[in-house]
Order: sequence, then structure tokens, then C-alpha cells
Amino acid sequence: MATTIKSADLDFDTIKNRIKDHLKSKSEFSDYNFEAAGLSNLLDVLAYNTHLNGLTANFALNESFINTAQLRSSVVSHAEALGYVPRSLTAAQAKLKLSIIIATSPRPSVVTLPKHTQFTSTIDGVSYTFRTLENYTAADNSGVYEFKTKDGSDLIPVSEGTLETKTFFVGEENDEQVYVLTNQSMDTETLTVKVFDNVSSNSFETYTNLRDAIEITTTSKHYQIKEVPNGSFELLFGDGRTTGTKPSAGNKIVAEYLSTSAARGNGGTVFAPVSQLSVAGSNYDIAVTTGNESAGGAGKESIASIRRNAPIGFASQQRLVTAEDYKAQILARYGNFVNDVVAWGGHDNVPPKYGCVYVSLNYKDNISDESKIEVENAIQTTLSENISVMSIDTLFADSITTFLELNTFFNLDPDLTSKTPLAVENDIDTLITSFATTHLKSFSKVFRRSNLLTEIDDLDEAILNSRMEVKLQQRFTPSPGQSLSYDINFPVTIAQPDDENRRVTSGRFTFNNVICTIRNKLSGTKLEIVDIDQNIQQDNVGSYDPVKGTVNLVGFNPTSVEGGTVLKITVVPTNQSTVRPLRNYVLDVDLDNSTTSSQIDFQETRVNL
Repeated sequence: MATTIKSADLDFDTIKNRIKDHLKSKSEFSDYNFEAAGLSNLLDVLAYNTHLNGLTANFALNESFINTAQLRSSVVSHAEALGYVPRSLTAAQAKLKLSIIIATSPRPSVVTLPKHTQFTSTIDGVSYTFRTLENYTAADNSGVYEFKTKDGSDLIPVSEGTLETKTFFVGEENDEQVYVLTNQSMDTETLTVKVFDNVSSNSFETYTNLRDAIEITTTSKHYQIKEVPNGSFELLFGDGRTTGTKPSAGNKIVAEYLSTSAARGNGGTVFAPVSQLSVAGSNYDIAVTTGNESAGGAGKESIASIRRNAPIGFASQQRLVTAEDYKAQILARYGNFVNDVVAWGGHDNVPPKYGCVYVSLNYKDNISDESKIEVENAIQTTLSENISVMSIDTLFADSITTFLELNTFFNLDPDLTSKTPLAVENDIDTLITSFATTHLKSFSKVFRRSNLLTEIDDLDEAILNSRMEVKLQQRFTPSPGQSLSYDINFPVTIAQPDDENRRVTSGRFTFNNVICTIRNKLSGTKLEIVDIDQNIQQDNVGSYDPVKGTVNLVGFNPTSVEGGTVLKITVVPTNQSTVRPLRNYVLDVDLDNSTTSSQIDFQETRVNL
């Protein structure tokens, strides 16, 4: 395995000193003055040559492995060897309700909204163009025509980007022709490839992405698209045998795709048609209502993401057998919608459900509910039904966010910093926010308290030491005015009750016309409702199970919840040092319920007793 060597280990002065020390160890140079001698110039040449060759060899070695390569071209090349295709830029997509009104008679029974009908939206002062990528039809309803998708939805998807077309002419077979799409801002998911018989022909065959192939024969018509070292994309065709047929000499290839602004197209809320819709020679205004604002636009897949996904994509081998296979295939195909995926067998679920696999998706921000449903339906039809094990059903489980409440205490020596204690506390809060973004908020991410405390201690030399109390929080929405039971599950075990500390507490709510909270009884697992003066309002409202990590509320009937509709239940975990969530749980930090406190510590102060 290649190891990244820091360039400091190959530093010019370090190498020269080592050569010098070696020569000094020889008896003939024991009293030699290297600095004043001409031999110093020779040492400079030797050290420089060694430094340059060492760095070159180190860089070349690092680029030979996907785990240590730094250049995107190297990482993409290694991923290609593993059969993984990194994602290109992704166009933002919005969902619009579109309709026209034709008041005059006779009226057509069906009206077609043509492919590439354009709409504009202004985002942060910049106008972006969105367009449909296929034809949509609308049936006459008393003169009102509402366009719908093939599935009957009235939400029409429009994608941001400029339509680009590239034409190639196929030469002789021995020409070894290369088809390169030089536009680096293309969204490869919008690519369509048509192959015409000749230059003047109007008939064509549509080639589809090899990744979507279910069965490949010698006559299958597929293409492959890959990123080349300069960031452009190369179009590849079959070899006529194992990957299907390829275009013949004299054919014309037309590649059509969107050149997109990626994430800059996200956030569009108001859309206007660029032109009217022509029907039977007359023009009609298109009425537009925004169903979902534009979202999903993203840059090219990052190097870190490629490193993580390529090996598991290779392991999955275009089939769904293990939980990692589901993760690999879903990330490869729907990575522009989801940040992370976790899957587990039904036998590992609570309660167990055999003959199925559970999948939970952690979606990116601003992905609409309709888009989430479309992704899950596509996983069912495109993946599960085609490449999963027979008789294994795919079930979806929502991701569950468990919040950390972190109470941080640290000693501060004011003599070592110009900042006030409050400013240092704010710096720590910022650090915790960054830590949560970097190390949490995804499936299987483990919170380790010591790692965060180490970063806090290194934040400022004036921070002498720190400690942290860790609590976990789940949220649920009770039904005011109804006496119901609620089960709140935590991803870890809860601390056993003792006679001094409460293990379960809650946010505030109104009960019996007073502000109350829930807490467990000392030395017991029963739960009670108390007011802000700690007077008991209800002696038994349920219990908690430390081993199962569950809080069970029975006959809970609040009038309202303070600050909204969501009630927070907080527990002390058995192990505050390490919080390892299970299955579809994701960790985050509740900054509103976390605190940071400093204690002044003049460490150089001496006290005489």
C-alpha cells in the first residue's frame, strides 16, 4: 500500500545535513569545515538532486493508488479500472404545473408540449434557462389543458441548462476514431445519442447508456461515457461482441446534452415561459405554477467521494446481494439526490421482517417530497426488480436524526490570549458546528468525544483543558388534547437510574394549565410529569428501558408544546465517550440545547498558604 510522504521529509536542508553528518562520521573528514569549503557546493548539488528525485518518485508512487492519488485524473482513472463512472455536473431540476386555455371551437382533443420548451427563472439576480427533456401531453377539459407526465402527475420536470449538440462522422474501422465531448460543464445524465445511417438520413437508432442495460447481446445498442484527464468526456461504443454493436463507417452520430450551471441553478421559485405554445397555427400563453423549486444541481463528484464509492461499486459487480451492493448502486445512480445510503437485512431489523431488505436514504437539501418518491420508485423498478435477488423485497425506512446535546466546560488562561472568554466560547461553538458537518450528519458516523475535545484543546493555547457532558435527544410530535401512547427509540442504551441524577428529561409543554416537563424518578425507570417548581402533576406517565434504549409514554395528554409542536426527549447515554448509531440513525448537534462555559485559570498564579 502506498504511503503519502510529507515533502518536509525530503527537505533540501535536511538531506544536505544528513549527507554532511555522514561525511563527518568518517575519520578523514572529522575536523573538516564544510561551510567554508568548496565541497559545500557539491553537497548542494547532491542534496538538490536527491530532493527532486525523491519528490518525483513519491508523487508518482502516490498517484499509482486510488487511496493516495491527489490528481483528479488519477483518481478517475483508478475508478474506471474498477468499473466505476464518477458523476458529472448535475443540472438543477424544478417541477412545474403547466396548462393552457383554448376557448375557441373546434378544439383539439390532445395538445402536446414539445421537448425543450424553455422557461426562465432569476436566482440571485442571474437569469437561468430551464427546459423540458421530453414531450408532454394534455387532454381537453372544457377548454383547459393541463399537461401531465406518463405516470399521470401534473408536476412537469424542467432542467436547467443550455442545449448543446455535437456531431461525429464515423470513419473506417481501422481509423481508431475517438469521440470527445469537450464541454466540461455537461450533465451526462441528460445525454442522448442518435446514430443516423448517413449524413443525409432522417432515420436513426437511439443508443442507451450501458449502465442501464439489463441484457446485452451482439445487436444491443449502448454507449459508455467517461471523464478523460483534461475534464472533458469521451463517448465509447461496443466492440460488436461483449458490449453490443457499434456504429458503422459512414454513420452520423449526434450527441445532445445540457451544459449546466450546476448548483447555481438551485433555488429558483418563479418561472416564466420563454415563448407561447403554438397549437394549430395559433399561439397560447402557458400558465405556470411552481410545484417544487429548483434543486439537485451539483458539481462533479468529489475526489473523496470517488475514493469511497469506487471500491464498493466494484465489489457490487452490478448486482444486489449484500447491503453494501445497495449502497454502491444507489449512490452511483442517484448520487445527485442523496448524500448517503444505508441498507440492512430484514433479519437485523427491529422487529425482524424476513424476505426483505431495508434501505434508508439521506437526501440532499431542498429535495422535494415528489422527487424523493420518484427516486424510491426508480430504485424499486430500475434496480430491485432487475438486479436484486429474487423474492427479496426492498422496503424504505426514513432516516432518523438523533441530536447531541453537548455541555462543554474549559479552563482559560487570559494571559495567553487577547480574546475575551465570550469570544473563545463563540469560537468553540463554531468549531462544534464545523465538527458536526464534517464528522456527523451521515449514516454510520460515530461520535467520539475525545476527538472533539482534542480539537477544542488545540483551538487556542489559552485553553488549558476541557471536558464535556454528552446527552442524546429525540423529537416527536404529540397530539394535543388526546391521551395517547408514544414510543421514542434511541440508537444506544440509556444510563441506568441512580439516586442523584435524572436520566430522562424533556422540553416544556402545557399540562393541567401549567408549564411542565417529564423526568424519570430517582432510582427508578418510571416517568413523571412535574411543573417548573418540581411539583408532581402526574405520578406515572410511562417508563424507560435502559437496555433497549426506549422511552415509552402512556396516556400522555399535553395541551400544547412550548415553542411549536415538537417535543424534545433528552436522555443520558450509557457511554458518553462513544455514540455509535445503528441502521438508519444519523447524528447531529442541537446547538440551541448545547452550552459552552469557561472558567478563568491563571496557571502561573502562586498561592502562599
